[in-house]
Amino acid sequence: MPLTVLTATSRVTVFPLEDLTVAYTTQSSDERGLGDIGLVSVVGEEGDGDALWRLARDLGGRMNSGDQARWILTQASRARIVKAHTDLPYGKWAAHINRRFDLDALFANHDVLMTGRIALLDP
Repeated sequence: MPLTVLTATSRVTVFPLEDLTVAYTTQSSDERGLGDIGLVSVVGEEGDGDALWRLARDLGGRMNSGDQARWILTQASRARIVKAHTDLPYGKWAAHINRRFDLDALFANHDVLMTGRIALLDP
């Protein structure tokens, strides 16, 4: 997937995952606003999202991309549910998406996972 840049204001959950700071938000593929796209990105200048996939492989023990995507979404949705870390109800952000993965079935209310790097514009 070529690099895609997205900007929005939405609920953002920021949480630590190993040595990464990760942000999770959702996007909708149409006007219904279902949040069917999960956006899980590394916060900051250094990350590109590939570290999330490596963690899914190394820590999660997942070898295929579908299982890795579900592991990443599980970590993000768990962080949001327990509210253990920063929750920005109207976070402004810009994300550089370098990977899009279409799930084979709905998982954690998402059809698609996108990963990359995100900058929080109004923390």
